[in-house]
Amino acid sequence: MFDQGFITSAINRSAENSSDRRNFLRAAGVAGFGVGAAMLATGSPALAAESTGPAAAPSDASILNFALNLEYLEAEFYLRATTGSGLPDSMTTGTGTRGGVTGGRMVHFKTSIIKKYAAEIAADEKAHVAFLRSALGSVAVSRPKINLDASFTAAAQAAGLVKPGQKFDVYANEANFLFGAFIFEDVGVTAYKGAAPLISNKTYLEAAAGLLAVEAYHAGVIRSTLYALGVALPSVYTTVQAISDVRDAVDGPTDLDQGIGNASKANLVPTDANGLVFSRSAAQVLNITYLNAAPVRSGGFFPAGVNGVINTSGANG
Repeated sequence: MFDQGFITSAINRSAENSSDRRNFLRAAGVAGFGVGAAMLATGSPALAAESTGPAAAPSDASILNFALNLEYLEAEFYLRATTGSGLPDSMTTGTGTRGGVTGGRMVHFKTSIIKKYAAEIAADEKAHVAFLRSALGSVAVSRPKINLDASFTAAAQAAGLVKPGQKFDVYANEANFLFGAFIFEDVGVTAYKGAAPLISNKTYLEAAAGLLAVEAYHAGVIRSTLYALGVALPSVYTTVQAISDVRDAVDGPTDLDQGIGNASKANLVPTDANGLVFSRSAAQVLNITYLNAAPVRSGGFFPAGVNGVINTSGANG
């Protein structure tokens, strides 16, 4: 059990101000530890939050704000597929430039169980947005501009799923929807895994671990569903592998990304030789979401970039 001194010190190191420290305690459900508002208000301000130079390590709040950008993307993708609408305006405000969403509409699911899977994941992603916004309080970033149309076509063209000049409509049917979901879910898992060593506040770290676990469940659902589809339609395996190869091509020279296997062998849980999920840095995650192997600050699913100080992809070209 954490004592008062630990909680006070941890929150003071990582939150932006006294109000944000109280917000995180409430959102994380640790208010019962008895840390009074007066104790939190007198704590020293977070140093990392103000340290934005090139040599500065990212603050915990900066890391969670980076995650919030990704959760906005996933929530908009899934909510529009399952409900026809995205996040309410009240869940998109914050620091930085708030952007709109291009594309997205309800998918006409033919398979009841896939529709149920999608609806559950959509609800989880919306809850993630709400949790992170509550935890970050006044320093939470707003939803950046998101593209759910041309971005998927660009990714599909890079994977060879459609020819140049052709459009890939991720919302046209449940198979296309699953291919689109595959792009995001594995990236989310590896992003949270990569961020874990950078988080100093153990309360934040526990929250990130919870988010990682849910994203891993989601990835398992998507990978398993795609593998089952491949039993009847083997081309699904090669399509998924092509998407995996595109992620590998832009996120660096190492060959870490994995497909779902083939007709003779499943690969539903992508791990290393030790049975562990591999990690991606924030820069590698942005290489994938920006659809660019070069160091850039916008593109792909985020045509105007993400909000927050962590916003540049890596030099992997």
